[in-house]
Amino acid sequence: ESADCGLGHFLRSFERSFRAPSDRNRWREYTSHKAMNAHERFRFTSSTPHHNGAVPGEAVKKDENSRRGNWGNQIEFVLTSVGYAVGLGNVWRFPYLCYRNGGGAFMFPYFIMLVFCGIPLFFLELSFGQFTSLGCLGVWKVSPMFKGVGYGMMVVSTYIGIYYNVVICIAFYYFFTSMTNLLPWTYCNNPWNTPDCSGVVSTSHLNATLANATSAVVSEVVNRTKRTSPSEEYWRNYVLNISDGIGNFGEVRLPILGCLAVSWLVVFLCLIRGVKSSGKVVYFTATFPYVVLTILFIRGITLDGAISGIKYYLTPQWQKILDAKVWGDAASQIFYSLGCAWGGLITMASYNKFHNNCFRDSIIISITNCATSVYAGFVIFSILGFMAHHLGVEVSEVADHGPGLAFVAYPEALTLLPVSPLWSLLFFFMLILLGLGTQGYTQSHTRIHFLWCSWSHSPWSLAQAGIYWLLLMDNYAASFSLVIISCIMCICIMYVYGHKNYFKDVEMMLGFPPPIFFRVCWRFVSPVIITFILIFTVIQYKPITYNDYVYPGWSVFIGFCMALSSVICIPLYALYKIAVSDGATFLERLKNSVKPDPTWGPALQEHRKGRYSSGPDGLEVCALKDDLKGKEKEKEKETEKEKDEEKKEEIGLTIQGSNGSTHNPTPSA
Repeated sequence: ESADCGLGHFLRSFERSFRAPSDRNRWREYTSHKAMNAHERFRFTSSTPHHNGAVPGEAVKKDENSRRGNWGNQIEFVLTSVGYAVGLGNVWRFPYLCYRNGGGAFMFPYFIMLVFCGIPLFFLELSFGQFTSLGCLGVWKVSPMFKGVGYGMMVVSTYIGIYYNVVICIAFYYFFTSMTNLLPWTYCNNPWNTPDCSGVVSTSHLNATLANATSAVVSEVVNRTKRTSPSEEYWRNYVLNISDGIGNFGEVRLPILGCLAVSWLVVFLCLIRGVKSSGKVVYFTATFPYVVLTILFIRGITLDGAISGIKYYLTPQWQKILDAKVWGDAASQIFYSLGCAWGGLITMASYNKFHNNCFRDSIIISITNCATSVYAGFVIFSILGFMAHHLGVEVSEVADHGPGLAFVAYPEALTLLPVSPLWSLLFFFMLILLGLGTQGYTQSHTRIHFLWCSWSHSPWSLAQAGIYWLLLMDNYAASFSLVIISCIMCICIMYVYGHKNYFKDVEMMLGFPPPIFFRVCWRFVSPVIITFILIFTVIQYKPITYNDYVYPGWSVFIGFCMALSSVICIPLYALYKIAVSDGATFLERLKNSVKPDPTWGPALQEHRKGRYSSGPDGLEVCALKDDLKGKEKEKEKETEKEKDEEKKEEIGLTIQGSNGSTHNPTPSA
């Protein structure tokens, strides 16, 4: 009681300081609860949002959405999103696409696709998830017929989970094998090596290498038709023990299977405690790769031949800029690196506070992703130039695409660095963190059975034919299906739900409407670009190959089935929703199935304003009821006054008729 009395004057003065009517209504709603004590009222005052969404008293750590939870602070969300977007694709996929498509000439279409397609779609998904505080399935209350888009995202995430965790598993294996005085892929005197193996470091300098690796770098290039490096034979003959075709599965190596269990265990531990623990982990996982990249960059530019690699990286081949394939590769890299249409962006944004400036976050995260790709290109091409210098070959002949760049060319370059095991440990630990940063939050919006499905289907990717299946999933499971999902999502929000409605939702959430550039991109530019990419992918289709191996027709058919398995969810669920919707005719059912759900909108009642305040417990409705009650009381008072005046008139008339005649006041009344 004394505490209440001591804070009474403060709370009353604080209540009078509110200027916005919505804040006064919110204060009355909270103080109307008799059970609220002084400490609870103080926590309410310290967590009252301002017009810009900032929350003073952050030390209280009170979640805005107590049921779902929020990020601990804004830095955690930004770092988590950076860790989600920046992954393995930035390390090996972007540099390969860059030098394959003309070096610096690839940068122009890459930045065009980033500006007109990548950043707008990134902002669209962040705002979509943050507005409703729901995951990739719940957000489709905006138009229930399109909930199949969310299921398609979950299917794609399952395939990506299988693919990414296999790559992380191999990175774990290389990480553990690097814990030695001599990397096993340094020389050609191992049981798995062939007579075609030709190492860069001479075995006669073994002692000097262990003492001072820099002085032991000796060129030993053998003039052969096809040179095989020790790292390539270690990758093909020992790690993979690759079979002769995709149909010959072979056996699974138990050490690699154990690394797969470790990788899934790490992902599970990162997610078991929810968004709070995940937010704390990213302080390290999102920043450490940049530390390693900086160390490797400083070391790489000091190596012999590094300048030639960087020149190849930056020198454009302008004749290729008119090639449509360059534009298609640039667009695919944007989708792959930013993670659009995976579902993870929507889920992560759903843990934001309602008034968080996700527009600012989308700009920061997208540019950081692009800058990381360019920076990783400098790191890798400096070392590729060093390898080309010592091997006597062109830079374009050193690196292989896909996993080959990370597990063949890079390990060979690491053997030429001083204290090579240390550099190998740092590099593969960086790959593990890059993969976990994306893998963890890709699986954060899936259910346990999806995790179990990914775990149960991963081991066959570690068989002797696993690399064939790995590339099959990479080329089909998460390629043009992402393009289709993004296109349908954009069309649904802009043309089915209505662009004006969505622009008002964003303005209610952020305090300002989307910039006109984003409005134009959402409505016209991005769908046109996505459609162009889809058409181009179909027209320029080429069967998948792995080096000289051409995939058989039945495996290509399986690849198309994987690609369609995510897209087919959209029409199947649409037909189901139309069938169960109310209506006598097909047209009526179609209209009812695309109408927003009554619960669509902000998750918290305090944010449901304007057209979302029609619920029985809305704040504005409560205020309206209070006003109506006040008006009814005023009318009752006026009615009572009129009755009193009528009684006085009746008494006056009775007195006037008191001269002996009885006067009835009713007719006069």
